[in-house]
Amino acid sequence: MKKEKIIETINELPQEFELDDLIERLIVIEKIEKGLVQLEKNETKSHEEVKELVKTWQK
Repeated sequence: MKKEKIIETINELPQEFELDDLIERLIVIEKIEKGLVQLEKNETKSHEEVKELVKTWQK
């Protein structure tokens, strides 16, 4: 994550906020950014592939 994104996120928060709120937002942003990179690299699974994968978890 880039420092600029962290600063932008802090600036979007109210003047007073809970540290947990900032951390939660940063984690969500990081996960979204990772997902977008995976999408660009075509490292995703189709809906059908995920359905089949989930079936193996239930055994």
